[in-house]
Amino acid sequence: MFLASCANLPVTVHRSTPTLVTGQIRDVNPELLVERITWGKNSTSVEDARELGTTAYLQQQLSSASTSTMPQVVQDRIATMTISQKSLIDIITELEKLRKSNSGNAKKKLQQELNRLAKETQSRSILRALYSPQQLEEQLCWFWFNHFNVFQGKANLRAMVGDYEERAIRPHVLGKFRELLTATAHHPAMLRYLDNNQNTVNKPNENYARAVLELHTMGAHNGNTQRDIQELARILTGVGFNFSKENLQNSTKMPNQYVRNGLFEFNPDHHDYGDKQFLGHTISGRGLAELDEAIGILSRQPATAYSVSKKLALFFIGDAPSSALIDSMAQTFLSTDGDIRAVLEALFLSSEFARSLGKQYKDPHHFVISALRLAFDGKLISATDPVINWLSRLGQPRYEKLAPQGYTLTASAWENQAQTTARLDIVKIIGSGKAGLFKKNSGNGVSAIPQLNNALYSEYIRKSLTSTTLAALQKTKTTQEWNTVLLASPEMMMR
Repeated sequence: MFLASCANLPVTVHRSTPTLVTGQIRDVNPELLVERITWGKNSTSVEDARELGTTAYLQQQLSSASTSTMPQVVQDRIATMTISQKSLIDIITELEKLRKSNSGNAKKKLQQELNRLAKETQSRSILRALYSPQQLEEQLCWFWFNHFNVFQGKANLRAMVGDYEERAIRPHVLGKFRELLTATAHHPAMLRYLDNNQNTVNKPNENYARAVLELHTMGAHNGNTQRDIQELARILTGVGFNFSKENLQNSTKMPNQYVRNGLFEFNPDHHDYGDKQFLGHTISGRGLAELDEAIGILSRQPATAYSVSKKLALFFIGDAPSSALIDSMAQTFLSTDGDIRAVLEALFLSSEFARSLGKQYKDPHHFVISALRLAFDGKLISATDPVINWLSRLGQPRYEKLAPQGYTLTASAWENQAQTTARLDIVKIIGSGKAGLFKKNSGNGVSAIPQLNNALYSEYIRKSLTSTTLAALQKTKTTQEWNTVLLASPEMMMR
């Protein structure tokens, strides 16, 4: 096994500049590739994959090199959001004034504003998933947020998850794992969610340290012990946040050690300056630099390489990726100093990935977004509330997973009768044009009905359907019924 063979490897850093898609992707159907590495096929994405070829299309998605952008109207909608116009520190400062206010209506206003900001963040993620040409990047934003999960329902995190996703997650989804881990460790949303502000010298709180070791990096009991959790908690003492604009540097005992960056704060008065023994390394007590050293050690662990690779394989292949594939991905992780793009390339160029296409059951997010991308084929929705509600009904609302391990990536969590019934109800609404996604037409007040019986259907989708599904489609009497049967078909449940 990979972990056993790597047990005695030195933790040296192998730096390399990754090349994009150095091999040739296996002979795969371009439509199936699109369905897997995007949030769902539509005419534009299928046309791009066909014209470029699967290897070039994959390279484009891995490199974020697309020259196309989201429709201007979508960009404008996102630009008008508070989370786009105001810095996190300004948003939190305004909310803190409400929280501390003696006004009888302040508490209500605070909750309303938190809910509004949460809805903005959910809406932004939905719009990007539907319309961004860089679909792989959008999937990875979901994946990595889920990996480094925070629950927006705690305290004031509804105001912070948007910035957390935008600044800690999004810039690093195809970069170095170490930089991604570092960014999450320095964001107040993560530190608040797992109570690291309560982690101080002589009064340790191990919540975040345990999550870093057992969820974010190595996994539970993969060469790490309870002692390592305790020592990492000591390293993390004093790492927290400050919701005021007040800089406490001059009031600390060691002002030269104090660090403030936005809402992030390292307070040396709360830090344990003793030496630590972490994963076989002595880390000398010297302040915030200890955290960077610990992250470096964690990011180069064979167990981290294997754990992260396995999770990526679960997301992009399905419930049972082979040990051989995970080993190959993990070796790439170690040889490239945790380059996520290179690890994904090793995954996408594998024969196992090619064989898995079209056979992975969609989780709720993939099901809902793919149904909308197919049904409306780039047509701009006016409202995201129905989509937010559908995801909640199906048990996978964005930013609302309470547990730090995030949503499960296995199909068994979603393949059940209740899920099937709920999905059928949702596609009935979508297929009938009564979802409330569009502004009412000035003429008859009827929402747009999807036109699914189109060129994409006749050229590709029809060929992928079983005789049973084709027979069911032939029995329908209206466009609405036809849409529902197609969207609810077993083939549309897979990617």
